[in-house]
Amino acid sequence: MIIDTLDNLEKYASLNPLFPKAMAYLKSTDLLAHEAGKVELEGKDLFVNFAPTKGKSKEDAVIETHVKMIDIQIPLDATEVMGYTPLCDLPEAAYNEEKDITKYPGVVAQDYVTIKPGMFAIFFPQDGHAPCITDVKEIKKVIVKVKA
Repeated sequence: MIIDTLDNLEKYASLNPLFPKAMAYLKSTDLLAHEAGKVELEGKDLFVNFAPTKGKSKEDAVIETHVKMIDIQIPLDATEVMGYTPLCDLPEAAYNEEKDITKYPGVVAQDYVTIKPGMFAIFFPQDGHAPCITDVKEIKKVIVKVKA
């Protein structure tokens, strides 16, 4: 997991061959003004979801992991708390290959981090994360999905 400000996003470009293209798109796009929906940059290997998402309490947030994809999550209009538990500390759970997601309902995150607008979090396949924890009803955010 990486947490930083958007000003430093390009410093992580070398971590994945698709990161430079994702970062160039993020830098050249008015993220807050973009309409909701999906933008494909490299087909299923690299795409961006502009998603209004319902805020959740810590108790309602579900930890998830992905096998094939890396998430770059960026809250746009509200502060978001994200739960974190390393995959190695999570119990066995059913993997949905079609959606590339394993959910861990009822598992409480080990740690929590606060991500404000102007910041981002990168979650790799080994990072269990519980996003969208906030006290607002809806949060506008960007989720970049990058092939791991």
